[in-house]
Amino acid sequence: MVSAALAVFALSWLMAAAPAAARSREAGHLQAHAAPGPSRNEPAIATVPLPQPRPEAAPPRVRAGAGATDSAGAGGKAAAAKGEPGAARQAQEKAGNEAGTDAKSDVKSDANAGPRALQVPQPSACRLALTEEIAVAPSIPPIKGPGACGGDDLVRLEAVVLPDKRRVAVTPAAIMRCPMASAIASWVRSDVVPLLQSLGSPPAVLDNFDAYECRGRNRVSGAQLSEHGRANAIDVRGFKLADGRMIELTDRTQPRELREAVLHSVCTRFTTVLGPDSDWYHEDHIHLDLAERRSNYRICQWDVLDPLPQIAPLMPAVRPDGAPPRETAEGAEEGKVGKPARGAAAGEATPAEPQRAAPSEPGSADAAAADAEEAETATPPPAPQPAPAKAGKRRHRSRS
Repeated sequence: MVSAALAVFALSWLMAAAPAAARSREAGHLQAHAAPGPSRNEPAIATVPLPQPRPEAAPPRVRAGAGATDSAGAGGKAAAAKGEPGAARQAQEKAGNEAGTDAKSDVKSDANAGPRALQVPQPSACRLALTEEIAVAPSIPPIKGPGACGGDDLVRLEAVVLPDKRRVAVTPAAIMRCPMASAIASWVRSDVVPLLQSLGSPPAVLDNFDAYECRGRNRVSGAQLSEHGRANAIDVRGFKLADGRMIELTDRTQPRELREAVLHSVCTRFTTVLGPDSDWYHEDHIHLDLAERRSNYRICQWDVLDPLPQIAPLMPAVRPDGAPPRETAEGAEEGKVGKPARGAAAGEATPAEPQRAAPSEPGSADAAAADAEEAETATPPPAPQPAPAKAGKRRHRSRS
């Protein structure tokens, strides 16, 4: 009985173990064909260790790749000659790690230097020369577009510093290229201040009418790009003195000698000068720029105008009441109206009284016949025009 029970138990155990083995084989087969990868329970792969810091007592590093390889090879050969197994390999690996570290550091420094150089460009010679002792002109980023507008090496000219530390404010502040700002500062410091000394007050403000503006010439649609669009021009109205007086460069009432002196100074310093009588667009300001042309061609068009004459009255003065009657050509053509007619002194009939005849002597037949014949042949003068109409005609001719 006991043996029979053991036999049944062994048979049942074998029958239960066969499906378990099949399931284990299937699981192994699926794991073999599954995508490789670490399981959740497995630890992450360790990162590649970085080289240790270089000891302070180490010999100087050879930066060239070839030199480092040669030195490493020489060290390996020397170690092999001394009979140290593995020393050459360690020396080569150390040299390779050092060369790779140097190359990575060089690439990293170059990559960082490139963007930094683009963001902060080196200042130009003009920027270095335009110091705070000459002008208050902070640098601004370059302007690119629209179109060909804008430029590089731009500043915002806020004031010109005079040699005695006083400032001539530029109102409003002018955006322009550094060479143009330097020319304006030199002109104000060297020419304008001495010229305005004769007026008894130093300049305090430069009246800026227009500086940078992306537009065509004279603001005409479709015209060629103005130097204002290139940040290379400024329009100046005049200067305000410290005592409050305004000196406009196109004002006819200002001293002619002063305006002519300013004309000569700007035409010497700038390549383009446009003022009154140049093109009908610069009657109230002066245009200055540094445009570059072939053969250093320059334009200086500014007519220093004299004051306008006083305007005569439109109506003549009132005619006095006691004035004699005025004679006109029209009256002479109409029979000299207003003059005594022929024969009036001898008692003959006047034009106003054609039918009246001078009385003849009694008993003189010849005189009566002569008077009758003259009265028949005499042509009566035309009737005079009404007084209001004639007075109106005379008044019109006097105005013209």
